[in-house]
Amino acid sequence: MHQSSPAHSPGQSKAAAVFRVTAGNFLEQFDFFLFGFYATQIANVFFPAASEFASLMMTFAVFGAGFLMRPLGAIILGAYIDDVGRRKGLIVTLSIMASGTILIAFVPGYASIGLLAPALVLIGRLLQGFSAGAELGGVSVYLAEMATPGRKGFFTSWQSASQQVAIVVAAALGFALNQWLDTSAIAAWGWRVPFFVGCMIVPFIFMLRRNLEETQEFKARQHRPSMKEVFATLMHNWGIVVAGMMLVAMTTTSFYLITVYAPTFGKTVLHLSTADSLLVTLCVGVSNFVWLPIGGVISDRFGRRPLLLGMTVLAIATAYPALSFLAHAPSFIHMLLVLLWLSFMYGMYNGAMVVALTEVMPADVRVAGFSLAYSLATAIFGGFTPAISTGLIHFTGDKAAPGIWMSFAAACALCATFVLYRRRPVTLSPAH
Repeated sequence: MHQSSPAHSPGQSKAAAVFRVTAGNFLEQFDFFLFGFYATQIANVFFPAASEFASLMMTFAVFGAGFLMRPLGAIILGAYIDDVGRRKGLIVTLSIMASGTILIAFVPGYASIGLLAPALVLIGRLLQGFSAGAELGGVSVYLAEMATPGRKGFFTSWQSASQQVAIVVAAALGFALNQWLDTSAIAAWGWRVPFFVGCMIVPFIFMLRRNLEETQEFKARQHRPSMKEVFATLMHNWGIVVAGMMLVAMTTTSFYLITVYAPTFGKTVLHLSTADSLLVTLCVGVSNFVWLPIGGVISDRFGRRPLLLGMTVLAIATAYPALSFLAHAPSFIHMLLVLLWLSFMYGMYNGAMVVALTEVMPADVRVAGFSLAYSLATAIFGGFTPAISTGLIHFTGDKAAPGIWMSFAAACALCATFVLYRRRPVTLSPAH
């Protein structure tokens, strides 16, 4: 297929490149959201237990286990992308991710094949986690490297924005199924339908990724680090990687709280209807999509630091009170208002955070460094947010307890912002 060169139509080709590279992010988040939303059905099919709490906790533990693979994927696949190029590497991550998706969609239930069922679902999640470890970093770095001068924040924000489209599509699909099928049909087989849809769009995303052009910045690079050099550089700069991880803590915790965990929270904790929980989540996805590019543009105009500091302080001050208000007066309108407020803080913060993280990583190990910091945060904070939230509510009896977890993550991000911007923008240096 002939592609117009950037010299001929830069606006058109850049928009096409953004669409091609973020399509894989769509698939990743589409599947993650479905796993969280249909956690109750998945728990019944694959993890039957004596109590609903135990069954749900096992499901969220498997969901979280996928995130433990992310740091491994970040280093191995991230180093691979830094070596062979963004285009080739992102095709590999998509292949692994698609394998995990297909596995989860087609595995028979516990009643049919016994312990093999949860084992195969776990393998599917581990494959997804391994690929996602570098997918997100690879996409973010690609967008940062192809951005026009002075607009890196805006361009990079589309990595997260594409995930919000996935949330909206998945929530809309779930809402439609909820209207067409009764509860027993959804529990028996209906929950698999959105996963099948995910499998069907895989070939389309492969076609898009195949036509992706390599970034000019990568082509111009003289040195391609070996795996050993990547490890050495990351170890030499472990402090920046840890600070980067804490910077991501606010993003990954708030995102999984307001999207993946929100439907379960609405149904099982607030006792709202499935339709109400889905509609709120759909609105949150739209809200995230709007605020992310705005956050990116504001960070381009006024700098990353003010936005990072402002949103973390706001989250520390308001996350728990907002959820307390919702817990004491649960309703569709109150859940919508509270989650839209959390969405505003998430979107504005993340619009600045993603590009900031690409800027503190050195060119030679940019994908591996970004991916490792992001994956560690997702493994420690975000991926287990549904399980931690469920556990906190169960053991404290406080339905607003997830707000404490979000405030803690925001405090970590606040500290990281002070560390990374205490004098001037910090960049990693190669190991010698």
